[in-house]
Amino acid sequence: MLKAIVVSYFRSKRNVANVFGISPQAVGQWGDVILEKSALLIEKITNGSLKYNPKLYRKHHTENSQQNNTD
Repeated sequence: MLKAIVVSYFRSKRNVANVFGISPQAVGQWGDVILEKSALLIEKITNGSLKYNPKLYRKHHTENSQQNNTD
């Protein structure tokens, strides 16, 4: 899930921060793609208005699996 879409949906970083109980500055430090567990939570909170997209996270999981196999 893209941070820009989440911020747009909630209308501000402050509102996103309130949902997670964190500071707006912490939201600002998120990457372009938010954490997978946060995306799943937001999908639930928004009753599916914002959708978790597993394709955004598969590449990361694949890279980690490959790194773990070479260690």
